[in-house]
Amino acid sequence: MKRKFFALLAACSAFQAAPALANPASEKAAADLFDRIQSDPKLLRMFLKDMPKGADLHNHASGAIWAEDYLAWAQDAGFCADEEGVALTPPPCAQGRSIAALVENDTFAFDRLLDAISTRGVQIGVGADEQSGHTQFFRSFERFWPIAGHSEVQVLASVLRLAQGDRVSYLELMENPSAFRWYAEAPDAPLDTGGLAAAYAREMAEVPAVITAAMAEMDETEAAVRAEFGCASATPDPACEVALHYLASGLRNHSPAQVFRLLILCFEMVRQDPRYVGVNFVEPEDWPISLRDYDLHMAMFRFLKQQYPEVRLTLHAGELTFARVPPAQLRNHMAKAIEAGAERVGHGTGIALEDDALATMQYMAGKGIAVEINLTSNAVILGVSGADHPLTLYRRFGVPVVLSTDDEGLLRTDLTNEYVRAAMEHGLGYRDLKELARASLTYSFLPDRERKVLIERLAEDSERFEKTKVAALADAMRAGPAKGGSAQLLAD
Repeated sequence: MKRKFFALLAACSAFQAAPALANPASEKAAADLFDRIQSDPKLLRMFLKDMPKGADLHNHASGAIWAEDYLAWAQDAGFCADEEGVALTPPPCAQGRSIAALVENDTFAFDRLLDAISTRGVQIGVGADEQSGHTQFFRSFERFWPIAGHSEVQVLASVLRLAQGDRVSYLELMENPSAFRWYAEAPDAPLDTGGLAAAYAREMAEVPAVITAAMAEMDETEAAVRAEFGCASATPDPACEVALHYLASGLRNHSPAQVFRLLILCFEMVRQDPRYVGVNFVEPEDWPISLRDYDLHMAMFRFLKQQYPEVRLTLHAGELTFARVPPAQLRNHMAKAIEAGAERVGHGTGIALEDDALATMQYMAGKGIAVEINLTSNAVILGVSGADHPLTLYRRFGVPVVLSTDDEGLLRTDLTNEYVRAAMEHGLGYRDLKELARASLTYSFLPDRERKVLIERLAEDSERFEKTKVAALADAMRAGPAKGGSAQLLAD
């Protein structure tokens, strides 16, 4: 029971209430107001902040944390800034290099460190002439990892609170237990498609013990978060209501033996632990090893799907542009990921650059293979936004899409901001966004009963939002400036 605590708590609380019927009048009023404010990012943010958004299906746990939180945890744990002042290191600290010392004595050094472990600076042009958003984004992980790996409970608690505050009812969180680091001990031996079966047999001799340790670790982390939230108390933290499952994630930028060992752990974890509902595949798709071994990696997925046919896959694929790779590498990554068994695709930014893009999208539409769209991520990391982004293209050909955050803290965004961008940059209206919120649950890997309950709850919450929050905003706009309001304050 405890191994599905967060998901079951949210599902059961929703199940106690009968599903609400949609109210066409309140939905129309909300859509009309949305149309009137769609060109105003501030009003749009106010409107969308309280909108129920369903699920965030593409969310990396360590990247979801804001740099300010990592630095606060680092200060509490006695961590240090490295000699260059761009990364976190564990204690002991050299004189003046503790985070606490920077906070007290060197605000500018603290600010520089904050920029170094996030994309805050690069998003406003700091250092943009020296490195790309892509480089800054991926470099940040190694810079903040010493504290992230030291703070599993704080990370999970923070992610859940962020989701609850953003009106997200379900998280499908990419998170590997630290026990999975066993993958790095894989022998540096050649591995090709012909050797996968033998390698699998060898690895399975030790995998069960690692999975047992991983499950115990997740039990401990979740128990600590439940205790912090007071989920069993009379006054639980609202974040207890966020439904939660995990995706185990393979890493593509490693030796074939390491990649395969970690993928075996991922598949086996999904088989044994009901908290885990699928497998993902992460790290930059455009790095040399990832490109060199792409076909081998897809063969690994095909092999493991034969051993674990029940395991569901969502794969990062098509996170590519001409700016990152030559044409030969743009031809078919998405098509190959789908052929390997992907039921969802993360990013999919380069679809129009692939051979047979139309056939791939038609297949996706017919099979219900959704794309996880990460607008801020694609803008910051790849420089792809607005008309260059394929969101509208996917919708034109009937491919299911969902909006997600990717790494909201590192990218300094949230799901509300992704909805704002979809409205302002791609012209999506209120009903479109409401449809995407429902799609995020429809195309999740939730067990059927939990999905049904959360879809019913979304409908109920959406009607309540339209009748209360939207109506209040509409009334305030009709009333005009309040006496003694902003104009009076400016006069004072």
